[in-house]
Amino acid sequence: MKLIVGLGNPESRYAGTRHNIGFDVVDHLARVYGGSFSSGRGNYQFAKIACPGGPLILVKPMTYMNLSGQAVIAAMNFYKIGREDVLVVCDDVNIPLGSIRIRAKGSAGGQNGLKNIILNLGSEEFARLRVGVGQERPPASLSSFVLSKFGEEEKKTVERVIAVCHDAVLAFASLGTEQAMTKFNQAGI
Repeated sequence: MKLIVGLGNPESRYAGTRHNIGFDVVDHLARVYGGSFSSGRGNYQFAKIACPGGPLILVKPMTYMNLSGQAVIAAMNFYKIGREDVLVVCDDVNIPLGSIRIRAKGSAGGQNGLKNIILNLGSEEFARLRVGVGQERPPASLSSFVLSKFGEEEKKTVERVIAVCHDAVLAFASLGTEQAMTKFNQAGI
């Protein structure tokens, strides 16, 4: 069983923002495979789904981005899932909108949710699917940028990238991190 964690902020005012792309990906998977989210044994929501590649537990931390690690640890402990079976889906302002990167491990790269997960796990060794939300010119205020909603034209790209993330999650679940990296880190969207 794999744990797929989508990062975001829980309040409805954050829906549709760049920072909530992780929530958008797990919400999409739940819709496609008939899962529904309910409260977990910790500060998170979860949905169990059966899909090609095996059963997945989808998790949305309800702790806000900067404290995501608390919810991830609670879900891992409850479901007895090791780091090798965790994939964290998050936004990345350093990757252009419409691109994704899968990594087996690594630093937080400035992403506060990843930073807190690394702190709580005491390790950088867990897979992550970084979804590009960046733009060509760096924004004046990074926090305002990641908390902004996608524009109308951007929404079309976001729909396409969520579909690619769907396939990347299934590849992670069935083939493992390395093969998912090989398949999706080279692909254009």
